[in-house]
Order: sequence, then C-alpha cells, then structure tokens
Amino acid sequence: MNVAVLDFGKTNSKLFVFGQDGRILDERRTQPKWTRQGGFSVLDEAALHGWAFGAITDVVESHGVEGVMVSGHGCTFALVDDKALTHPILDYEQEPPAEIAARIDRRIPDFAETFSPRLPLGFNYGRHMLWLQEVDPDTFAAAKWFLGYPQYWSWRLGGLPVCEVSYLGCHSHLWAPRERDFSSLVDAEGWRGQMPAFERAGAVIGEQRFGSAGRPIAIHNGVHDSNAALYAYRRQGLGPLTVVSTGTWVVVLNPDCPLEALDRDRDMLVNVDVDGGPVPTIRFMGGREFAVISGGWQGAIPHGPIQQAIDAGIMALPSFAPGGPMPDRPGRLVGRMPDAGERAAVALLYVALMIDLCLDLIHSDNTVIVDGGLNTGGLLAGLLAQLRPGQAFLQGASLEGSATGAAALAFESVGRDFAAEPPEPVQAKQFGGIAGYRDTWRDRVAGHDSAARAAGGAR
Repeated sequence: MNVAVLDFGKTNSKLFVFGQDGRILDERRTQPKWTRQGGFSVLDEAALHGWAFGAITDVVESHGVEGVMVSGHGCTFALVDDKALTHPILDYEQEPPAEIAARIDRRIPDFAETFSPRLPLGFNYGRHMLWLQEVDPDTFAAAKWFLGYPQYWSWRLGGLPVCEVSYLGCHSHLWAPRERDFSSLVDAEGWRGQMPAFERAGAVIGEQRFGSAGRPIAIHNGVHDSNAALYAYRRQGLGPLTVVSTGTWVVVLNPDCPLEALDRDRDMLVNVDVDGGPVPTIRFMGGREFAVISGGWQGAIPHGPIQQAIDAGIMALPSFAPGGPMPDRPGRLVGRMPDAGERAAVALLYVALMIDLCLDLIHSDNTVIVDGGLNTGGLLAGLLAQLRPGQAFLQGASLEGSATGAAALAFESVGRDFAAEPPEPVQAKQFGGIAGYRDTWRDRVAGHDSAARAAGGAR
C-alpha cells in the first residue's frame, strides 16, 4: 500500500508518496498563489486544486496509491455549503481595519480559557472569522460548515465535512483545551451548529476516483502540520521530547512544559495533539525571517561565513516578521555590513539563537528533535547542539516530519504498519566563540526590551 500526502504550507505546497516502509517514493512541489478579491487577500483555490488533483492523478496511476492524506499550515479556515466555498479562503497575513479590530477584539475569550494569545493579523483564525462575519454577514450565514484548512482539502477531494482537534486547537480562539470543547466564542457567536462532527486525524472520511483508476481512492481526514511532526516522533517511543518543526514558521512543542509557564505576550500557547492532549508551544516566523535577513538565500551555507560572522560580531536582532517571543520591535542588523554569504550565515545564526531562547522559555530539558526545511544539511541542529551541550539533540531522517506523521496517521487508520526511519543523533558543531556571541546577542535583546519599556513609560 502507498499513500499520497498533500502537505500544504504557506510558502510551498508539496505532494509526497509514502510506502509502508516510510520511504518517500515520489514528490511534487508548487507554490500557492494569493490574489486580491473583494478587499481581501485570498487563496487562488482553483489553481491549487488543479495542481493537487493533477498530482494525485499522476501518482495514483504511477505508484498504485490507495489513499490521500492532507497536512496543512495553521491559521486558516474555509466556509462551505454542500458543494463549494461560500467565500474565498482568507490569507492569514492581513490585519483587519482598526475600527473593526477594536470591535471584534473585545469578543475574544481570555487566555486562561483558550490558551490562545491575542495575536496580530489572522494568526488566530477565529479573529478572521469575526472580521469576515462583520463585513459580509450574508456570505458568512450562507455557509453550512466551517472547516479548518486541512479539513477543507480532505472535503474538497471527496471526503465528508468534519472537524479535527489538532487544527481547531491550534491557537484559533475556538477551542478550550482543558474542557476539550469549543470555546465560549463559538457559542457566543452561534457557530456550534456549523461545526461538523469530529473525526480523528487520518480517519477515512470518503473516497474518490482519480484519472483512469478504476478503483476508488480513500480520502483521509487531514491534520495540522506541526502536530503531525510531533506525532511522527512520539509514535516511535523515544521518551520525553521537544520537537522543533521548521518551515515558514518555527514551532517549538514541549508537552512536558507546565501550562502555568506560558507567557501570552511571547507567542506562547497551547497546541492540541491529535488525541486532544494539550501541548505547550512557542513559535516565531523563522523561515520568513531567514528569507528577509538572508536576502532570499537558497542552498547550502558554508561554514566559513558563519565563523566570520561570529568573529566579526555581525548579528541580527529581532524581529523581522509579526508575532514571536519578541513582537512589536523592528528587526535590525548590527556590526559591519555583511556580504551575501555572511548575510545567510547571520540569518541562520539568528534562527538558532531564537530557537535556543525559545527552548529556555518553553522549559525544555528533554531530548530535542529538529525537523523541517531550515535544517538542510543538519547545520541548524548542529548549531543548537553546540549552544546547548547539556541537552541531547536528534534530527529527522528526512526533512519532511509533518508529511511523515500525516502518512503514519493514514496508514494506521486502516490497520497498516508504517515503519518510518528513526531520527539520527546530532553532532555539535565546533564554531569558535559562539557562546560569547550568544551572550552578546541576549544582552542586546534584553537591552532593547528595557529601552522599549522605558520609552513606553515615558509616554
């Protein structure tokens, strides 16, 4: 049996074919397109669906695929009737107008209920639901179902409309983790009736024929991508873990962190795993920040420029994207102007230092697994292992932990074994002066915090 996993990211969307031995047999990639419509930035859903349907058809015919599973980025929802979207899917990277934000933000539940901090843009998708309801109540009311982003794609490809707890519990304002139920916002707005029944991630919720295949292909209920990465490693019996899932976002999940340690002002929150358990989390937009700092660098980063950046004291101070543990401050470079190679090195050092800080804030003292696209070549994991010599580090055998976890859920739901490769031990890098570089970076970050607080008090 082979399974196709559609891994819909904000920057890149991918299709992987997995065999039961955990190997990736084939892959395809595209980039989602966002357009302007009706005053909103929205997904070009038709283009993405056309790519996905075509890619699935190809692999069904060439690899004997028997099931389709979805892994999807957070912060996104879809309104549908029995057949189609009732409104285009909103881009989460847009802020409601100030006068609307002032009204809707008063209706957001307390952090103590949802463990969803009040974040900008659409990082809490319940906030974007309130915005759309405010400006287009008829379209909103016409929706029969409200779906999370992975559930939209599972439904669109031939499945039933369903809810799934890892996606609803992803800092949406819509879920109360302690009660394992919808939040007070859902009932206050009268939305509970438009929330379909729950199915576990990976469950078969329909079937579809693709291309000339005579047999129907199972459609599996989708999953939140970072939670899929967490599941990929937890299922392997590796003991207490912190998972660092990297992509457009860097998401650090430590199930062992006490809920009381979460600081809503540092983008700390509770995610919910595929079985409804709370997962303390901290995150920042590390892939986006890497692209900004590095000037869009692609490919490997040589060790030489990293040592040069450390020796010269060239560093990036947060933040270069919204949200994260140090929001509301402009990112900046300090030290002499780096050349192109050094910019990429400074960008990777920045991501490593931010993860190092996040691991402290999320009380991580267990084994850390570094997963995802920012760990190309293992360099990021090696930097972290050098920065934290008292902690064990592992890295995924591939860079596709989210897709691997999604595949495992699909195989297991139909009673099939799935033998993903175990993660590999990480060897610490040996860059000279990195401890002092980290101390200087943290001092400058703390100084910036103090200056910002002083300026706030002066006003």
